[in-house]
Amino acid sequence: MTGPWERTPVRVGLEILLYVGLGVFIAALALVCAHLVLGQESSHYRHRDGWVLPDTLLTPGAVRETVAAKICGTSTKAFRHTTEATKRRVYEEYGILSHHEGQYEIDHLIPLELGGKDTITDLWPEPALPQPGFHQKDVLENWLHAQICTGVLSADSAQRWIVHDFPGAYRAMVKAKASAP
Repeated sequence: MTGPWERTPVRVGLEILLYVGLGVFIAALALVCAHLVLGQESSHYRHRDGWVLPDTLLTPGAVRETVAAKICGTSTKAFRHTTEATKRRVYEEYGILSHHEGQYEIDHLIPLELGGKDTITDLWPEPALPQPGFHQKDVLENWLHAQICTGVLSADSAQRWIVHDFPGAYRAMVKAKASAP
């Protein structure tokens, strides 16, 4: 005669199923919570040095201009035409189903002020958090624009730098500003 708490093969099998099911449930719950809290699917982003970077397949970047005189002498308003429909498409491509105001900025990987093109291949939903986020990249964009317009950096170099290593470009900016008189 077996008692109610005796470990029989059937009972052990049921315990294993219970623990596996519980583990799967907890993992699924964690994924749902992460998606709700972050509002993003991490598979659509890359990460380097604390920065959240765009998916290079979705956002390889696009260049409109490489001539410094044209970049520095032209307002970006003439080139800024991103529609709400395009912004929604960018969010969808990145798997962002919902977000709140200020959580993301639909940003140009190669900024318009650096000769970037207002097209979906240059757009991505850049998060504000974790920092450094879109506010810090905006500061970098302004600094790189000044570097192009003063002849310190070619437009092509600034564009390649921001596409391939904007965390490194940001560190260089911070270092340059710290050593400036």
